[in-house]
Amino acid sequence: MLKSMTGFGRFEMANEKRKLTVEMKAVNHRYCEISIKLPKKLNFYEAGIRGLLKHYISRGKVDVFVTCEDYTAGKACVQYNEVIAAEYLCHLRKMGEAFGIKDDVTVSTLAGFPEVFTLKEESGDEDELWQMLSETIAGAAEKFVAARGAEGEHLCLDLLQKLEGMLVQIEFIEARSPQIVADYQKKLAEKVSELLGGTKVDEAVLATEITVFADRVCVDEETVRLKAHIESMKAALSEGGNIGRKLDFIAQEMNREANTILSKSADLEVTNRAITLKTEIEKVREQIQNIE
Repeated sequence: MLKSMTGFGRFEMANEKRKLTVEMKAVNHRYCEISIKLPKKLNFYEAGIRGLLKHYISRGKVDVFVTCEDYTAGKACVQYNEVIAAEYLCHLRKMGEAFGIKDDVTVSTLAGFPEVFTLKEESGDEDELWQMLSETIAGAAEKFVAARGAEGEHLCLDLLQKLEGMLVQIEFIEARSPQIVADYQKKLAEKVSELLGGTKVDEAVLATEITVFADRVCVDEETVRLKAHIESMKAALSEGGNIGRKLDFIAQEMNREANTILSKSADLEVTNRAITLKTEIEKVREQIQNIE
């Protein structure tokens, strides 16, 4: 299956303890770049999430958003740290003695110092939470991949149409090439005859000149290679998978052949067709940037 690099997926799971929601969206990127936004209490699982997503994503800039509604958030207790409180009190009294300051420490003053009182949430089962989180991530990733696949099918059809259009241009160039040489031969003979008047023309010299011209404007190799590249791209599109980089390389080779045809052209019609060909190749390259 051919996959686009753009896509969106959303999935949520809930039980009596919590509700998890995962959203994923992606845009084009040369490599695989995954950004994960997690609630603070789930930061511990980031490495596991990245490992899981590697099975679904190979290219693209992907943003993953995870939200958690914890229904057990009210189940918390206040913890009093007597050791910390005693140390604070000891140091405060030392300060009073050292600087001759009245000792006016109260319970509320002491309670306001850091770590004397802490709020501790009821600890949950990490394995249970990871099981739920991984299932939610997988659910969102599967919808994300499905969306990429659906978009990829549209891209595939568009690329195949563009490749067929390129073949039309190549076939015209191939059909036109012999006529270019014939036209040149006729014009050359007429020009030489005009310049020499009634003098007999040396056919061997004319034949040599025509051969040199024909070799200079011959694009047989380029058109053959272009058609081979088109078939390679069609085959890759048919196979599917993560072929974005492969298609980009083929498109670069196609552009190189089109440039050569344009540089060799000595005919306005071939020039126009070569320009159209380059335009279509550029459109193909732009579409390829959307493929994973």
